[in-house]
Amino acid sequence: MAVPKKKTSHRKQHQRRAHWKAQIVEVVACSQCGMSKRPHQVCTNCGYYRGRPASNKQ
Repeated sequence: MAVPKKKTSHRKQHQRRAHWKAQIVEVVACSQCGMSKRPHQVCTNCGYYRGRPASNKQ
């Protein structure tokens, strides 16, 4: 098993983690009701996805 020979310095740790940050959440308008929702997700307000009801209950 590979084992590092030396301790990773604080500078190297920070360089590695420099790009590890939170992403901005994308929001789109629902085509059915117009409420904001995440893309490729069922709308929590009306329950529609791509113009159709997402649940099988009718």
